[in-house]
Amino acid sequence: MTSNDLVVVLPGITGSTLGVRGDDGSPASEHLIWAPSAGAVWKLLTGGQSILKKALPEGIGDGHPDDGVEPVGLMPDVHVLPGIWTPIRGYDVLVSALEKQGYQRGTGGKPATLIAFAYDWRLSNRYNGERLKTVVEPALEQLRAQGGAYADARVVFICHSMGGLIARWYIEKCGGAEVTRKLITLGTPWRGATDALEQLVNGVKKGIGPLSLDLTDFSRSMPSLFQLLPEYACISNGGGWAKTTEVSVPNVSTAMVADAMAFHTDLQAAETARPASRTMTHMVVGIRQPSQTTVTFQDGHAVTSQTFGSDNDYGDGTVSLTGAVGLGEALDTNLAVRVPEQHTNLQCNQFVLDQVQEILTAQPVRRREITDTNVRAVVPDLVTAGQPLKVAFDLEADDPGDDPPRKAVTVSVRDAKGKVLATAEPKLRAGHGVATFADLPPGTHTVTLAGSSPSSTVRPVTSTTLVWPEPSR
Repeated sequence: MTSNDLVVVLPGITGSTLGVRGDDGSPASEHLIWAPSAGAVWKLLTGGQSILKKALPEGIGDGHPDDGVEPVGLMPDVHVLPGIWTPIRGYDVLVSALEKQGYQRGTGGKPATLIAFAYDWRLSNRYNGERLKTVVEPALEQLRAQGGAYADARVVFICHSMGGLIARWYIEKCGGAEVTRKLITLGTPWRGATDALEQLVNGVKKGIGPLSLDLTDFSRSMPSLFQLLPEYACISNGGGWAKTTEVSVPNVSTAMVADAMAFHTDLQAAETARPASRTMTHMVVGIRQPSQTTVTFQDGHAVTSQTFGSDNDYGDGTVSLTGAVGLGEALDTNLAVRVPEQHTNLQCNQFVLDQVQEILTAQPVRRREITDTNVRAVVPDLVTAGQPLKVAFDLEADDPGDDPPRKAVTVSVRDAKGKVLATAEPKLRAGHGVATFADLPPGTHTVTLAGSSPSSTVRPVTSTTLVWPEPSR
């Protein structure tokens, strides 16, 4: 069942493939510089067509560098720039679910009811918000021109992660409020994410950890990554908490930090002034996963913590709950749907897909049973081939003070094609378990923690990890 609206899907940072138009005029889709899948990720990072050669010039602001880079499509597969954000599963599951409901991309002269909006994720979210306008409004006009049930069609945005910031900018600052019916955000850092602060301050330097390449200059050139910085006061400062513009943030451009804060405060002011922002918004947030929330600066480095003092709000493993809840709402707001899932997998989670369908159609949808035991998982983003992958987890008690549940958990690792590479059923001690996997092949792998039987009451959690090949000697 579909609505008669135009549905627009926006991926997160790194979630669009990028290419460069050929000298012979051939399309960018034939010259991809960012489209890694499984074993190809390191080739695209280190080869002749490396995305890392496309760092942005200083002072780019909200402009375009005219370097020939063009967005091509949404990532269908697992993708990651190590040290820049989080490994993310692709968007084919979400798009396919929408197509099965009857939404169609425009073909054969027929107006589209579904747009998968690819964008150059290096650039400012303000720039991409303006560009979104040039794509969405002509498509909506064509759809409305059919008349009948489509005459009053509007736009519904489904946004994962940073895609929600772009849609919000378009809605509030580019006139999009007039044509938008609903905004659905999946793990969007409405108030930013501490992970971005850590990555920008500490960088990813050659020779540190398992990497043999340097992403620091590339990451620090991206306005979009700065615009993922926390807006909330998250920096330990003399017994209190400070915002990024209230202290000196080491190693990064003060001007870009200030501009990123202005991006958030401008959006918040516009949403506050427009009460309809609340009635049109549906926030889906990941919960109960260990998430970095606050930062202490020590000797020019950012050291993160999962707590505000003694308080731990958790989140989706990448965006803390503090950063995920927007519109000035308290963390217990009724505007948010909470799903115990990792950031990497929210857009593929079946319960989330069911929620999206119900929001789109406003019709009853049969949901899968919500089970009663939640898993908190810690899965490394990156390990080197030859090193063991250690997956740690805890089972959450139903009520504080209760003993941890005694339920078997199976941890499985699958490759990018879905083939099971290894499974383990670790012994639990006080609700805590660790599964160790040795000799995993290089590539991007999916890690799933679930009950050991179909009738188990353990709610599954999925994450993604990258096994990096050993450097050649």
